[in-house]
Parts: sequence; C-alpha cells; structure tokens
Amino acid sequence: MNEENLMQNAAEEEIDYSGRPFDYRDKDSNTSMICEPDPAIRQKIRDTLKSLNFNVVEAATAKEAYKYSTFHTFNVVVVNENFDIGKDGINQVLRYFEGLPMPDRRKIFIVLISSTFATMDYMHTLNKSVNLIINADEISGMGMILTREMEENEYFYHVFKDYQRKFGKLEE
Repeated sequence: MNEENLMQNAAEEEIDYSGRPFDYRDKDSNTSMICEPDPAIRQKIRDTLKSLNFNVVEAATAKEAYKYSTFHTFNVVVVNENFDIGKDGINQVLRYFEGLPMPDRRKIFIVLISSTFATMDYMHTLNKSVNLIINADEISGMGMILTREMEENEYFYHVFKDYQRKFGKLEE
C-alpha cells in the first residue's frame, strides 16, 4: 500500500478522532511514536523513551501511524526498517515523513531501527531521510545515543528554526 492509498483510505473513512493520542498533553511535554513489530525491542524503546520523559504512543500498522501523525506532530518517531512493509517493499511510514514539507519535517526527529545498517551510519541516515540509525543489536544504548544526537540536531538547526519563528513559519 503506497502513501496515496494510505491517504485515500484515511480520507474515505469518517474522521475518527480516537487517533488523537495526546489531546490532553501539556504544551511543553515531548511526544513520541513507536513503529516496531518486535515486542521485545518495542518494550526497550518504550522504556527508554519514557525514561527520557516522552509520552509514547505505539502504532500497530502504517495506517495507524499515518492516522496518529495526521492529528499530531511528534517530537520523535522510531521506525523499524521492516515495519508494515507493503508488497512493493517500501516502508510507507518513512515514505510519509519524507514527503512532508521541510519546515514540518524539521520538527520531527526520526530514528530508524535497522538490522542491516550500523548505528550512527551517517551516509545511510542521509540516504534514508532520517535523523539517526540505531542497529537493533545496540538498542540497549539507545537512551544515550538518542539524547546526544537530538542535542546535536537542535544545535545544527537552531539558526534555521530561529528564522522560521522570526518569519512566522514555525509554530512551537
């Protein structure tokens, strides 16, 4: 199922506001979405994100991830490279985030969980349009890696975000 099909299916259904995972959230709280099929890895990711004070929602399918993302801009999205892969072999969640307008995309820190790429492989990070790659075998060190990389990302895009705010293009 490609992105157009996901959007069309979601548009054809009545708007289901149950997809709003954080209606109640405090404006200053951080939110995250996990798209991971392996329950053991998902649990480790959930525990790590909660220890970093993130509110966490877990998507079971690409369609559910799209629905959550329609109502909310997450601070962090963690996606397994094999999450709900369609017949075409494309990860629809990653494709959705690739297609976002740049100012919207810069608000989201995307982590790719991979069994084939090395942790912090910056060439593949760029190629996959994500902010960070963590190898599934190194998931136990995710907290330290994620914290450091998010700080570097914030530092790197600080000027960009300041100009976006100045010209009214970035809402916080």
